[in-house]
Amino acid sequence: MITIQRGTLKGFILSLLICISFSADIYALEPGSKAPDFELPGAKGTVKFSNPAGSVVYVDFWASWCGPCRQSFSWMNAMQEKYRSQGLQIIGVNLDAKNEDAQKFLLQIPATFTVAFDSKGIVPRLYGVKGMPTSFLVGRDGKIVFQHLGFKEADRQHLEQQIKAALEAKR
Repeated sequence: MITIQRGTLKGFILSLLICISFSADIYALEPGSKAPDFELPGAKGTVKFSNPAGSVVYVDFWASWCGPCRQSFSWMNAMQEKYRSQGLQIIGVNLDAKNEDAQKFLLQIPATFTVAFDSKGIVPRLYGVKGMPTSFLVGRDGKIVFQHLGFKEADRQHLEQQIKAALEAKR
């Protein structure tokens, strides 16, 4: 008999349904669309996205049960460190129903970027998130430059190229 913890099974089933139900090519927001504003509680106070103030913002939607999210954190930490001085801001929006699950995750895999919590799942609906993780690169003008579903080692170089291009783009 195989024993599976309830939370693990729930996360696995949810991940499977998301992967089966939605295509990676379908997004509610297209490049060139204005990124929706949001205000959420964060790990270090309120996180407000209403005007990137000339920054390039990488908004990443993640959950503690998501395996690829776990892989993306070291990369996002490195990108925040490498490009902060050029105007990159990374915001990780956690979608766990219980903030305690996110806090446990963050104790194991700390984030050096901004973390916000959306246990009600309001902001991912605004952005048209279809799976985990989903990220949106927002240019200095507040418009979506690029969107990406999932995360694997092979994505690192392409995603960094997108960030560099957005940082180098004229306003």
